[in-house]
Amino acid sequence: MTRQLCQMMVLVFLFISHDLYAGERPNIVFILADDLGYGDIEAFGGDKCNVDTPHFDQLCRDGMKFTDAHVTDSVCVPSRTSIMTGRYAFRFGKAEQGGPWGFTGLRFPESQHTLGAMFRSGGYATGYVGKWHLGTRMTTRDGEVQGPENTDFTQPIQIGPSDYGFEQCFFLPGSLDMFPYAFVRGKQWQGDVTVQKGWSAFNRIGPAAEDFVDHEVLPTFCREAGAFIKRQAGQPKPFFLFVALTAPHTPTSPEAAFKGQSRIGIYGDFVMNADACIGRIRQQLRDSGIEKNTVLMVGSDHGPGHYSGRNLVATANQMQEMEKDGHFSAGPWRGYKFSAFEGGLRIPFATVWPRVVQPGSVSDALIGLNDLMATWAEIADIDLAPDQAPDSVSFLSVLHDSTQPHRDSLVTRGTRSNAFRMGDWKLILGPGSGSSGPFYTEPRYEDAWKQAVEVFGRKPVSHKDLQDPAFVQLYNLKDDPGETRDLSEIHPTRVREMLEMYQEIISRGRSTNGPDLENDRDVKAFRPPSFVWKK
Repeated sequence: MTRQLCQMMVLVFLFISHDLYAGERPNIVFILADDLGYGDIEAFGGDKCNVDTPHFDQLCRDGMKFTDAHVTDSVCVPSRTSIMTGRYAFRFGKAEQGGPWGFTGLRFPESQHTLGAMFRSGGYATGYVGKWHLGTRMTTRDGEVQGPENTDFTQPIQIGPSDYGFEQCFFLPGSLDMFPYAFVRGKQWQGDVTVQKGWSAFNRIGPAAEDFVDHEVLPTFCREAGAFIKRQAGQPKPFFLFVALTAPHTPTSPEAAFKGQSRIGIYGDFVMNADACIGRIRQQLRDSGIEKNTVLMVGSDHGPGHYSGRNLVATANQMQEMEKDGHFSAGPWRGYKFSAFEGGLRIPFATVWPRVVQPGSVSDALIGLNDLMATWAEIADIDLAPDQAPDSVSFLSVLHDSTQPHRDSLVTRGTRSNAFRMGDWKLILGPGSGSSGPFYTEPRYEDAWKQAVEVFGRKPVSHKDLQDPAFVQLYNLKDDPGETRDLSEIHPTRVREMLEMYQEIISRGRSTNGPDLENDRDVKAFRPPSFVWKK
């Protein structure tokens, strides 16, 4: 088939799909997995995946697979902040004070423009089901900051998802291994939160509802999502539903029916369970008769945590044991959750939109999940104000034609180092993996900085000194997808140009066209440890 004929067929497909879709605003459903790696899905990992994921794979056959999709941050809270607001998380100021784990305070004020607020203003019904982890304000018995000892679970919470535009919500305040272990519907705690419980992995013991069981969380979320879909299916308004799964993040707690089903052990069982949730929600859309007028997008909040695996106790680098048996959760990429390498930031992502997105299409366009807000605003015909979603760029044109390019650049971050993508090039602003703590990716942040100072010959005294090749890494992901060959010494001009562009994005308060905005705090390109600076 000639290239000209292929192009004509694509144009005919787009013309027909637009004619069928004209004048009709679709429902939008977004499923966000937790710690799901690029290589955990067979359609992405290929021969590096040793888990059956039929439902995500079917999404890719029925819609568009994105091979260069990223999150902004390789850890939960800032990644979800960027998704929810269309604004890079590093721009936000200090969060409201809260307690440990699921008792965390508000990540941003009630006045912040969010996905829920956007859709609600545009005439959509809005729903949120699943892990929240963006902070709440709970009612306490003593009026002090919320925590395990003083939260009054008999009283409604004061601020939660419903205050950010989600009319109907059923959620868990934090991750499944973060107390309190109790659901909230609207603002009301579900069940009697009167006992102490903890789960595998970290065994964090804290307040829990008497009937709360870890392996029942995924099916509960699926039922709640299905109930929302069924309620809205016959209504005149379109709807937006955000479903945030708690898998395969620890604790590794699959439903009983999935235990022993995977070739690689219980981690694989949990991935299969998460995959099944995607299938259940798609079936709910079919059963309600609205699948053909629904945009379904599925992704992950960042890469996999290497402390997950066959051992239920969180154990550093245990994913390497699965890799010996042919399963690479991070796929072909280097690094894991928390790092600035691709394994922590590149995710599986797919979109199904009947009559619009061509089945079986594949896009190599660079996108970030911070782009979802602008994309959905364009799909739903909702106008964004100049100060809203300042780091979100619509990729609707890519959905119409997978060969279209998208972003030129994207800011990403490990927990300790920043990174900047421009085309095929990636600049990491710091040596090592950009991760630390007990579950770092090699090389550890502190160790790499010590070695870099030795190479430089002295401690740096300014951010200009930090531009030296000793303190940065430059990779060409097209030629070196495994980030094994640092080219910063060979291409100093490119390093300088990329750094200048990155600093402009920081200083302008936005990465999209529009009036300059203010960051909520002072932001620096480099984040060296305190011992680096000359005293």
